[in-house]
Amino acid sequence: MSAPFEERSGVVPCATPWGQWYQTLEEVFIEVEVPPGTRAQDIQCGLQSRHVALAVGGRDILKGKLFDSTIADEGTWTLEDRKMVRIVLTKTKRDAANCWTSLLESEYAADPWVQDQMQRKLTLERFQKENPGFDFSGAEISGNYTKGGPDFSNLEK
Repeated sequence: MSAPFEERSGVVPCATPWGQWYQTLEEVFIEVEVPPGTRAQDIQCGLQSRHVALAVGGRDILKGKLFDSTIADEGTWTLEDRKMVRIVLTKTKRDAANCWTSLLESEYAADPWVQDQMQRKLTLERFQKENPGFDFSGAEISGNYTKGGPDFSNLEK
């Protein structure tokens, strides 16, 4: 079995003061660097459909209203190697047209170049999903790829 598209094609991360975030068609990933040796009991993480809150050792790291809605019951967080917290959120709108331009409504926006790269990647991921027999992981895209690229759904097969 081949690796998922995002593993073959890489991710387009958006750097933040506390780590980074990135996205796929279906999920948003938040990676927060924490002091080495952090224990799970030192972490307070609240995940709701439109809000996220993360505190480590009583100190707020990340808190606010998400850029778009997520499925609250499917959100998870893990502490990895006692030095990074990874939060995985499942988008409610799972298509290439739903490219988040920032993590929170008013913070952690991707710069225009990163936004462009994110949109390109999500469009290629959409093409991969629609054409499972082809490998788009090394493909380049140009032209109309904003909002998920052209809509071919009304074409006859």
